[in-house]
Amino acid sequence: MIEEKGIRKICEAVLQRCKGAQAEVLVGASDSALTRFANNIIHQNVAERDVQVTLRFMLGKHIGTVTTNRSDEVALDALVANARAYAKASPEDPDYPGLPEPATYGRVDAFDLPTQEYSPEARARAIAPLCRLAAEKKLNASGAFTTGASEFAVANTRGVFAYHAVTNADFQTVVMGADASGRAQGSDWKAGAIPVEKLGQDAILTAERGKAPRKIEPGEYTVVFEHYVTEDLLLSLNFYGMGAQALLEGRSWMNDRLGQKVMSEKVSIWDDGLDPAGSPLPFDFEGVPKQRVDIVKDGVALGPVYDRYTGAKAGKPGTGHALPPEMRGFGPVAANLFMGTGESSVEEMIRSTERGIYVNRFWYTRLVHPRDCVVTGMTRDGVFMIENGELSYPVKNLRFTMPYLTVLANVEAVGEQSHLLLGEYGGLASRVPALKVQGFNFSGSTV
Repeated sequence: MIEEKGIRKICEAVLQRCKGAQAEVLVGASDSALTRFANNIIHQNVAERDVQVTLRFMLGKHIGTVTTNRSDEVALDALVANARAYAKASPEDPDYPGLPEPATYGRVDAFDLPTQEYSPEARARAIAPLCRLAAEKKLNASGAFTTGASEFAVANTRGVFAYHAVTNADFQTVVMGADASGRAQGSDWKAGAIPVEKLGQDAILTAERGKAPRKIEPGEYTVVFEHYVTEDLLLSLNFYGMGAQALLEGRSWMNDRLGQKVMSEKVSIWDDGLDPAGSPLPFDFEGVPKQRVDIVKDGVALGPVYDRYTGAKAGKPGTGHALPPEMRGFGPVAANLFMGTGESSVEEMIRSTERGIYVNRFWYTRLVHPRDCVVTGMTRDGVFMIENGELSYPVKNLRFTMPYLTVLANVEAVGEQSHLLLGEYGGLASRVPALKVQGFNFSGSTV
């Protein structure tokens, strides 16, 4: 860890070299470590330390962006010189709103020293019970346990300086049998808060129960979805329409629906980078303070998240959702998503279902049409028939093509507990419950 004083020094060294121009510098430093296992044994321990410095250099509305992972004097000289050259060679961006001014940032504690110092031995001790139990049951456990610490700072020539340090941990496992599998995941900014052993036991139990799956007829079913499915629903809705750029370009599922009821009244979705129940970051990558944004409330679509660029186009203030410069072409993204909880446990959802299907996870989901967020994909790692309020037998994986808006419009019950999951791409975090949904249409079997 460089810590705030060291990162401020790097920012000042870059900006001092940018005299006579507007400039923004982003510094990210990370220490991360990973223990990976397969065939019930640990086969890899890796650790990485990196510092990345990104400069946006402005000559009027001509912008040059350069990134380096060196911070010595020679490297910083080259960083500024290259960014200046690129700005001179770049076309003008007439919509660029300029750099933000200094602001007050909310403080949120999301740093856990034991997580930063988590050792390979500690990760091995956490993983060992899963590997032993899987071997005893003649199953194959694989997965990874990641721990680390990161720090971010944004500074600009108008006087902005914002700094935040955070720790994160994530455990994932897939347990395979001859014809069945189970998967579990847990995330937190405190490694000790992740119930690794229980998650492993859950994956093993799912794999054991899933032996000899039966093929069933496709069609509409009442479905109980674990929270892993809910995460997929939210991330797809996020990527394909929760950001203002998609709305302004007319390709969001919110287009022509703002202020209208588009989901069940049991569904509320919001983004909040200041909530320690997520993976907090109190400002975005332009140095704009984050604020809670209610995206869907009681089923009603309220609006997207904004960065300053899309906010200026729409005549609205930014909400603190700018991505890093190299990803800013995607527009603003909700990086700290929450779905409100309900009053039902997964067991109660199953007991209240006369005939339906339980699904642990979606896999390989891809967009078909953005305006209704129509997505195609398949189930994976645990599918079971529900009969008379009980899991009766395992089912072969099923294919589907469904509008995710329709899925969330048909929510009948929401889980009473939510679970934090770190996404595969871009460090997005979601805290989500399980769901019970009516009328989910499966189009066929994968086998």
